[in-house]
Amino acid sequence: MKHEYDLVVLGGGSAGLVAAGMAAVLGARTALVEARKLGGDCTWHGCVPSKSLLKAAKVAHEMRTADRYGLKPASPNHDLSHVMRRIHGIQHHIYQDADAPPNLEKYGVEVIAGRARFLDPHTVEIEGGGSLRKLGSRRFVIATGSSPREPHLAGAEKVRILNNETIFGLDRLPRHLVVLGAGPIGIEMAQAFRRLGSRVTVVSRSAGILDRDDPELTPLLLNHLRGEGIRFLLGAGVDRAEDGAVYTNSGERLEADAILAAIGRRPNLDSLNLAAARVETNQKGIVVDRRCRTSAKHIYACGDVAGRYLFTHMAEHMAKVAVTNAILHVPVRLDEDHVTWCTFTDPELAHVGRQEKELKQAGVRYSAYRFPYAQLDRAVTESESTGLIKVLAGRRGRILGVSILGASAGEMIGEWAVAMKNGISLDKISATIHPYPTYVLGNRRAADLYMMAKLKPFMVRWLRLLTGMRGDLRGVLSLRQA
Repeated sequence: MKHEYDLVVLGGGSAGLVAAGMAAVLGARTALVEARKLGGDCTWHGCVPSKSLLKAAKVAHEMRTADRYGLKPASPNHDLSHVMRRIHGIQHHIYQDADAPPNLEKYGVEVIAGRARFLDPHTVEIEGGGSLRKLGSRRFVIATGSSPREPHLAGAEKVRILNNETIFGLDRLPRHLVVLGAGPIGIEMAQAFRRLGSRVTVVSRSAGILDRDDPELTPLLLNHLRGEGIRFLLGAGVDRAEDGAVYTNSGERLEADAILAAIGRRPNLDSLNLAAARVETNQKGIVVDRRCRTSAKHIYACGDVAGRYLFTHMAEHMAKVAVTNAILHVPVRLDEDHVTWCTFTDPELAHVGRQEKELKQAGVRYSAYRFPYAQLDRAVTESESTGLIKVLAGRRGRILGVSILGASAGEMIGEWAVAMKNGISLDKISATIHPYPTYVLGNRRAADLYMMAKLKPFMVRWLRLLTGMRGDLRGVLSLRQA
């Protein structure tokens, strides 16, 4: 078949939107194929609705705990349907402003509604609107995303099981929400619904929460969430269900009028007929190299379907890498050393770079610098003193990894990502003027600890001899004890 397009993008989520728009701007004749609404999981089932819900839950929590600010507490009287109506309004605003077809068509992208399947390595068939259409293209980008995994639960048909695609359709607050899984989605939704008034129990087979984060910080967050009234059954699983209840593997019966399955994602591959395109897959998704190229050299994959990092920001990064290689033939590679992570609980938990376990396994020498939120003036003034900034650094202040638990951690981690990517050491961050009072000043204060550690008592002794100063060593010794 004639290659009528330079690039066809399959999937209209974050990765697909970026890939299609970028390719068209670079002069490629581009088509974008999507079976559902553009915007993907982020706009309709993920980042946008979850963060909107978390904000509403935080306001309710602050009303209830207003005595922290010297104000009279109030019990929020709310209807979940009103909260969800606001969320849906935000989704449609973002869709119209950024995701709707006209936003891509103005760049020259042809948006095609339908479901695609490969007929051969250069041809896809589109089924949509009761008709079939064939598209030939020189190159493809597959960005079909992922879907929530469903639990294998005896009697599952007897209970209401939600996932991230259905939970935002609720119009009544669950009396008791059981969350299966202690990853980011499960933990965020557990806190949101607890703050809105539901009783919440989190059940997870893992021994802790958020097992991809720093094990020094996650117990602090766990204790904080327990303090808000969330019950955790860790190292446990749910085996079966009956009307209105589930049973753990220890035999405990949990009455629940809603169950959220947050037990992972699966790549959306089934309808693509990838065998016809000779594209290799594994249990995580489509196999790609660091250029986002598949086993078929003219076909690229990015975002969740590639199974590497299930984040919107990494989907966008992968899309840029894929298009740069596919269209410009510039051998750009994925940056997998500076991936930022953030779970948007309150307080937030974020990290970038390597953690202590990885450094120890690799035999890398490092030092750890910890600055608590309790000593950060902005956190104290806002009664947000739960938290810790933890920096791992090598020789000469080279930053190896950073984890932050605390208010605005997701905003603060960006500075560390920029520093690491550009080889900026701790002494440079320490010497940079940060505004006071801000949360981001905590980054500089953590870097100051590195500078303090460099100052040794013998240096002060020599300095006294050279300058004739008459003080003692109490100052430098107190720094070393802090």
